[in-house]
Amino acid sequence: MKLIIQIPCFNEERTLPETIEALPRQIDGVDELEYLVIDDGSSDNTTAIARENGVHHVVRFAQNRGLARAYMAGIDACLRLGADVIVNTDADNQYCADDIPALIDPILKGEADLVVGDRQVEGVDEFSSAKKKLQRLGSWVVRLASSTDVPDATSGFRAIGREAALRMFVTSDFTYTLETLIQAGQANLAVGAVPIRTNAKTRDSRLFRSISQYMRRSATTILRIYTMYRPLKAFLSLAFLLFLAGSVLGGRFLYFHFSSGGQNAGHIQSLILAAVLLIVAFVVLLSGFLADLVGANRKLLEDAIIRLRRLEYGDAERQAKTHVSTRRRAAPKSQKVRDSDDTAGSEQV
Repeated sequence: MKLIIQIPCFNEERTLPETIEALPRQIDGVDELEYLVIDDGSSDNTTAIARENGVHHVVRFAQNRGLARAYMAGIDACLRLGADVIVNTDADNQYCADDIPALIDPILKGEADLVVGDRQVEGVDEFSSAKKKLQRLGSWVVRLASSTDVPDATSGFRAIGREAALRMFVTSDFTYTLETLIQAGQANLAVGAVPIRTNAKTRDSRLFRSISQYMRRSATTILRIYTMYRPLKAFLSLAFLLFLAGSVLGGRFLYFHFSSGGQNAGHIQSLILAAVLLIVAFVVLLSGFLADLVGANRKLLEDAIIRLRRLEYGDAERQAKTHVSTRRRAAPKSQKVRDSDDTAGSEQV
């Protein structure tokens, strides 16, 4: 069992040594433990500091590409390096590294594919009351969109198994936390959460300049990703609302028309608006069907990419060896010889 702890960084030369120093050197159930730093175009000595402090692997961008891109570059590198479990933590030492064993435990037991650390924001002193309320609201919206039960959706302290990592496709340039949760939930992956501790604040967040900006970008990300994975449901909901509004206005016009014996020529505005809303509802409905077809094609492309990833990272060969090994242990002695011959023949092909 190989665990790699990845740390996305952007100008973190001041806080990175403390973060690395706090990382565990060995964990029960883990045979190999390595660290990986993703330097997202830092202008300081982040890369040199990482190497000086014993980081095993460094991925460096020539210029800043954003947290989401850095996260996925780390996942890709960890998969290439043969990681069975990947832990992501922040370079500002926000999360307590002593909780990493508890974070990966559900994955080691086969109970979860993705585990998110729950900061229990109500007890975090650095968070204002407004931020705590927004965190609860945002996590509730993500739970609805992802069909998961994660109490702290924006937590970056998380562990992911190899199979789930192969299925991750982050398209956002803003943040990976929301998109990966929605994606995991819609892919029917087992998503869990464990309570974790946080350390004292070392610096302000660099991901957003204000709460309003974060809310706006997060809402856009949630809506876009949900529409990507559940296009028909999203478009049908919008079409139904438009149809309902158009029907109400049309009914209003008909009520006044017939109640006056057809003599009242007023309320024509209601009729025009009702017609417009009903036409738009029909167009949205057709768009939903087209988006659903595009979504089906996207799923086929994702399956193809997953297969390519398995071939590229050697997972197909690993699974084949595991399957043959299992067959050999289960088969009688005479059968083992025949299995060996069949395997040799398939390798020659």
